[in-house]
Amino acid sequence: MILLAAGGRALLMQLAHPKVAAGVDQYSHFQKDPFARLYRTMSVMWSIVFDEEPQARAALKGIEKVHARVRGEVDSNEESFACAPYDANEQDLLLWVHATLVDSAIVGYGHFVAPMTMAEKKAYYDDSKTLAGLFGIDEKLLPTTLDDFEAYMQRMIGGCEIVVGPTARKLGREVLYARPWLFKLIGPIFRFVTAGLLPDKLRDGYGLKWNERREGILAGFSRMIRALVPLTPGLIRVVPNARAAERKRPESR
Repeated sequence: MILLAAGGRALLMQLAHPKVAAGVDQYSHFQKDPFARLYRTMSVMWSIVFDEEPQARAALKGIEKVHARVRGEVDSNEESFACAPYDANEQDLLLWVHATLVDSAIVGYGHFVAPMTMAEKKAYYDDSKTLAGLFGIDEKLLPTTLDDFEAYMQRMIGGCEIVVGPTARKLGREVLYARPWLFKLIGPIFRFVTAGLLPDKLRDGYGLKWNERREGILAGFSRMIRALVPLTPGLIRVVPNARAAERKRPESR
């Protein structure tokens, strides 16, 4: 569950693609609950990985039904893709959203659980390609290796497609200053962690301040969380789908 701490990073990275930002702005109830979208996506991923096949397929169908109606045109005031048509099922958009989740999971795990070896990162990325296929991403478009994936991320973030435009900045404020009362308590920590985990270009694009002092504080905070995670009860630490799957294993009976 601690990987959700990198959820703000994933959301803001996704919104930095003007087509994704347009779809979210025009079709979702993002302002009421910006984390509902992230939770829906993660719930589907957890279901696919841990649930029985009927539940996993039902979760996928739900996402497909939502994507089928999300299409339109990017606002004319955007710096990139202005007035361009978009469709939630565009392969490049599906790949970008998937990639931000994979990349943020790796970053979040390294910060808040334990440093990952190169072998672990490669194994995780290889597994994620199966998930990408289930979400309808063409295998030919997927970066073949972890090195290819990292090159893809660098190319996208450094290129002209990923630009924090007016819509992303508006939605970004909704993410960072969410309205639910519970978020008021954890908001400052969430904003701090999100700013620290974002790539420099996107952090600057969203107008988030950062410096060496804050980097040092984040490093200390990460060490504290890594020490606390193993001590946290499984009921809180492990996602519900994983706990349910563990209970169904023959050896656990």
